[in-house]
Amino acid sequence: MPTFTASDGTEIAYHLRGEGEPLVVLPGGPMQASAYLGDLGGLAAHRQLVLLDLRGTGDSVVPADAATYRCDHLVDDVEMLRAHMGLAHMDLLAHSAGGSLAMLYAARYPQRVARLALVTATPWALGMPPTAEDRLAAARLREGEPWFAETFPVFEAWLEGRGDFEPALAPFFYGRWDDVAREHHARGDDQFNDEAGDVYGSDGAYDPPATRDALSRLTAPVLVLAGELDGSPRPETAHRTADVFPHAEVAVQPGAGHYPWLDDPEWFVGRLVAFLSGRRVPPAAVR
Repeated sequence: MPTFTASDGTEIAYHLRGEGEPLVVLPGGPMQASAYLGDLGGLAAHRQLVLLDLRGTGDSVVPADAATYRCDHLVDDVEMLRAHMGLAHMDLLAHSAGGSLAMLYAARYPQRVARLALVTATPWALGMPPTAEDRLAAARLREGEPWFAETFPVFEAWLEGRGDFEPALAPFFYGRWDDVAREHHARGDDQFNDEAGDVYGSDGAYDPPATRDALSRLTAPVLVLAGELDGSPRPETAHRTADVFPHAEVAVQPGAGHYPWLDDPEWFVGRLVAFLSGRRVPPAAVR
């Protein structure tokens, strides 16, 4: 397991999957160990995935100062990883909450980003947090599922602050609640650093106007990939995210939830490979 030392002396781990040109991958959570990403549906057959365990998660060491879990401070760790790997610039993929970290990195180090893929990325850094209305609208799309009638009232109560998040709500985050999704959810339960997650987006982490301004000048191509059934972000939010960048495209994966590489690995990998290789996708294939 390779590691590097951050600027404050914290030892940070990352994991390599596959071979070829490196693709640096930032996990979501926030502050979830990178193990849940697996090989991103087989993307490791095309690129070497560099899966970062953010400080205090997975195999990375817990820092002496918990304040360094804040998203804007984590930008320094991403830059240290790039330098450690000897990359003049890098392709970057970020999932979910990791999307805000990737956006802050691109805003601060635009010359270091070759291509940026934001996968079901929550755009807190742009001042667009997920809303209860978005989540409920996506949840209602699942009305035909056998688990919906029992689970939807619990989901609604959680969003209204009348109850805690329960494992029973997991089906809303997957496009297909099958054995693959159940196993993925079960394995992910112990991968979170809850203390770090509370700090990640705390006061001072984001400055949306400054970030928007910086990203409006980013020259790197950007892909914003959303799941058709995902509540955070909804496809409409993905389009608004893409509007911030001068060279962005949106892809909405049919029937996908928050973990699109599980719902249709072939579609997901094909779309990512096309973007990362610079191939144009016919308009009919872009939703």
